[in-house]
Amino acid sequence: MRYIVSGKNIEVTAALRDIAIQKISKLEKYFSDDTDAHITMSVQKQKQIIEVTIPIKGGVIRAEEREDDMYAAIDLVVDILERQLMKHRKKLVDRHHQGGSFKNEFFEIPEDENEGLRIVRTKKFAMKPMDPEEACMEMELLGHDFYVFRNSETDEVNVVYKRKANNYGLIEPEF
Repeated sequence: MRYIVSGKNIEVTAALRDIAIQKISKLEKYFSDDTDAHITMSVQKQKQIIEVTIPIKGGVIRAEEREDDMYAAIDLVVDILERQLMKHRKKLVDRHHQGGSFKNEFFEIPEDENEGLRIVRTKKFAMKPMDPEEACMEMELLGHDFYVFRNSETDEVNVVYKRKANNYGLIEPEF
């Protein structure tokens, strides 16, 4: 696997570069030798951001993480990449495709991964009717990235969510 490391608004030190490559190289066992991994590190508003993009046949594996510490962001982005790879592997195996960017070891699924998804926690809470603006304020007070609420105007369940540029989105289901 080849690594292309770059920085925006940050000087990528040798130590930072080596740690990023060392952590991401755990995924090397799944990729062929001619696969590129583009690693971009940047700083915006005192947040350390790492973005990893790995082009593969028929798509892209990509993850981005923002943290106060670049080393923590690297660990988190590797976890995201691993989850995406396992999801992609399951999809390829289910469809009996061969992935040109992957080694044969990628398709060998351990027994514990064959179990599928399972719900480990269930939450129940009362939803009082409110308008989307009030739901955004509640979401901010709780410090969450999304908030489920009952819209007082339509009496339907809606979701407000925080976008990357500190904007908000609203999801209104259509039945």
